[in-house]
Amino acid sequence: MSRSLSHMTTASDPAKDERRATSYDPVLTAYRTAGRASAAAAAVAAPEIDTAAADAPERDRQAAAFFDVDNTLMRGASLFHFAAGLTRKRFFTAAQITRFARAQAKFVLSGSEDLEDMASATESALSFVNGRTVSELIDLGQEIFIDSLTDKLIPGTLALAQGHLDSGQRVWLVTATPVELATIISSHLGLTGALGTVAEVVDGVYTGKLVGAPLHGMAKAEAVRALAEREGLDLSRCSAYSDSANDIPMLSIVGRPFAVNPDPALRDHARDNDWPIRDFRRRAQMRRAVPAVTAGAGVFAGLATGYAIGRLTRR
Repeated sequence: MSRSLSHMTTASDPAKDERRATSYDPVLTAYRTAGRASAAAAAVAAPEIDTAAADAPERDRQAAAFFDVDNTLMRGASLFHFAAGLTRKRFFTAAQITRFARAQAKFVLSGSEDLEDMASATESALSFVNGRTVSELIDLGQEIFIDSLTDKLIPGTLALAQGHLDSGQRVWLVTATPVELATIISSHLGLTGALGTVAEVVDGVYTGKLVGAPLHGMAKAEAVRALAEREGLDLSRCSAYSDSANDIPMLSIVGRPFAVNPDPALRDHARDNDWPIRDFRRRAQMRRAVPAVTAGAGVFAGLATGYAIGRLTRR
């Protein structure tokens, strides 16, 4: 795989990139750390396209597509669905859920964007996996995807992803969901890999710490840039898809941004910038969909609701 960067260009402003590169802003530093950690984790798990197969498309090594997950590729929040499944499988205790719910509710209601507040909320979220093994989470995540998530996938978006694969491009998911769970989704869908939030792991066990910040907003853009560097991608030839205005930084650095099932703010931005809009929602689906969880709610946001669902299903 080529690592040459001489041909790589981006849709961003070089002057702004230089200012950002020399910035000491702790928020940008945390986002940059999160993005590079996510790209490094994705590089480990990413499968290669079998170019030896008779029907394999010719590989386009400089172009790729990046897909947000929640309400873009899947109805509702993938983390919520995983959390509900983990709770049904008794991965968490009632006491853990209660402590988490209180901490997350306080943070979400405050509406804070302060890095220290985000770190505190994230720490409370990560306490759930502290001391648990990565293999345990992955094994349960595989079961949950098959049992609970396949019927929540959005066919229209899957078709867009398949179109990129058919043209010889790689397709990556980009989501705030933990990278281990995001990789499960990617693997089951036959995609290239996933960029997700990275939790610190030592000897196969979660430490309860986060690497950087949740993969949200600007952190997604940093992850895509880092992956482009590793894979020799030309971002001006790449595509990105999302439903949320939070992902405008990611959408803005590629040459072909798409708004999929967009929220009002992204729809307006897309119209103002002549970005294509794709809407695969049906009214019934929109009424049933679980809102995507914001990164401010922490890495394992949605567990409180998952616990409630779990209790109901066990009655």
